[in-house]
Amino acid sequence: MAKYLDIFTDYGFKKIFGEEASRKILIDFLNSLLPDDTLIKDLTFKNTEQLGVTADDRRAVYDIYCENERGEKFIVELQKAKQDYFKERTIYYSTFPISEQAKKGDWNYDLKAVFCIGLLDFTFKDYNDESEMRDVVHRITLKDQNGKQFYHKLTYIYLEMPNFHKNENELGTRLDKWLYFIKNLEDFQTIPHIFKDEVVFIEAMEKAELSKMSGEERAKYDYSLKIYRDNYSIFETKWNEGKKEGIVIGEENKSRFADEKVKENKIEIAKNCIKNGMSVEMTVKITGLPEEEIREIIK
Repeated sequence: MAKYLDIFTDYGFKKIFGEEASRKILIDFLNSLLPDDTLIKDLTFKNTEQLGVTADDRRAVYDIYCENERGEKFIVELQKAKQDYFKERTIYYSTFPISEQAKKGDWNYDLKAVFCIGLLDFTFKDYNDESEMRDVVHRITLKDQNGKQFYHKLTYIYLEMPNFHKNENELGTRLDKWLYFIKNLEDFQTIPHIFKDEVVFIEAMEKAELSKMSGEERAKYDYSLKIYRDNYSIFETKWNEGKKEGIVIGEENKSRFADEKVKENKIEIAKNCIKNGMSVEMTVKITGLPEEEIREIIK
């Protein structure tokens, strides 16, 4: 029986990193990803719902959105299941903390840095270099055709957790420790020896301990876990059915048919999500369908 929560649930992720009481934990995690000259001393949590310039513009809802003492912005997104256009989504999300920096009157366009961090329980598998496909951490900045840095204030960091395989005795860096913690938290039965003297990790594990949750907290976590498992199971089943039916109609039309079936299945999953009381934003995350399609389903 699990002693600690699954950090890859929406509730578990926000319990560990997204609460005001988790500020020191989040700072430590983010600092493990940043170079020494950009380390964070303090953070302020910001509204995770970002609106467009006009009421008709689309909005973005982040898992975690915060700002450090220098005014630099950090978006942290958890993604359990593989989703089409996840990279595009993070790029779209990054436009909001950029555009919100605009000032009325005289302004010289001096922007604060924006960091978009994706914690992924899948791999993209679209790299040209085989060794790159095995990397856990992918850092992306704007560079020119010669590989020279063009702009250093916009950074995307993707953590592909299935590629992390280090054991406790192989951990060398602070980031290694965080990746080990995230990857294995649900399977821990006691605090690993490497965390015995680590105040931040001990505090994080105390927050993650299921027996220490209130009845209301446990109910929210169990519901979050149930929704994820139900919809992931439905998606897997429907995807497999779609592939089988695609094979029946022949090799030539298999790809088109499978795509159509996947779309139909995503719509079914979306209906199930809405029926179970999930928000539009979480339904978008699980299914990968555009927000406007989800809202059409609700109608």
